[in-house]
Amino acid sequence: MDRMLYISMNAAQQTMLSQAANSNNLANVNTTGFRADFEQFRSQPVFGEGLPTRVYSMSERPATDYQQGSVQSTGRELDVSIQGDGFLAVQGKDGREGYTRAGDLQITASGQLVTGAGLAVMGEGGPIAIPPAEKIEIGSDGTITIRPIGGDANALAVLDRIKLVKPELNNVFKDSDGLMRMQDGTDAPLDAAVTLASGTLEGSNVNAVSALVNMIELQRQYEMQVKMMKSADDNGAASARLLQFN
Repeated sequence: MDRMLYISMNAAQQTMLSQAANSNNLANVNTTGFRADFEQFRSQPVFGEGLPTRVYSMSERPATDYQQGSVQSTGRELDVSIQGDGFLAVQGKDGREGYTRAGDLQITASGQLVTGAGLAVMGEGGPIAIPPAEKIEIGSDGTITIRPIGGDANALAVLDRIKLVKPELNNVFKDSDGLMRMQDGTDAPLDAAVTLASGTLEGSNVNAVSALVNMIELQRQYEMQVKMMKSADDNGAASARLLQFN
């Protein structure tokens, strides 16, 4: 009975972990530039003394979905979306460089260019700072041009260039803070082939319908495992009663 009970308990636990990953995808269905996580179950034999007699299940995240989300026009001068493959380079909260598709850029009170999540956008020489300006333009190559306050209409100055990268997708992973990073811990080099579209935003690539269907399936699997645990408990109790008669 212990085999049935522990295997069912393990399956229920792993189903809960898989449900958490699916719920995170669903919660970010409206998050700008979000990339969905795949999840799957894998059989894992338990080895010890003697032959392996139990096979448990294990939930894991095999990869991240890098398909492009829908792009919407906003007309806002600081909104940008990456055309095709590539990422914006930002500075994570831990100080390390990371990569994102979120192009909902903002300027803080101190003049720092950040994403909607408050992460500093990286330029060619580090985090980008923008002085007070009447107009800001972001070119397709990431070049930031400003017109200083009080300047002439044609008095435009190139300030910096957003660092755009395009690493091989098999060399990046999604870190715990949601940013993409290189597998070897290095910083990806700037790639001049990556282009931006100003005045547009890329949404999440989560399919809400598929995530909801998956949530229902995982809930049914969890309920089945709970029933299995109840059956194992009932069988154990019945066996104990039989022994009492002997």
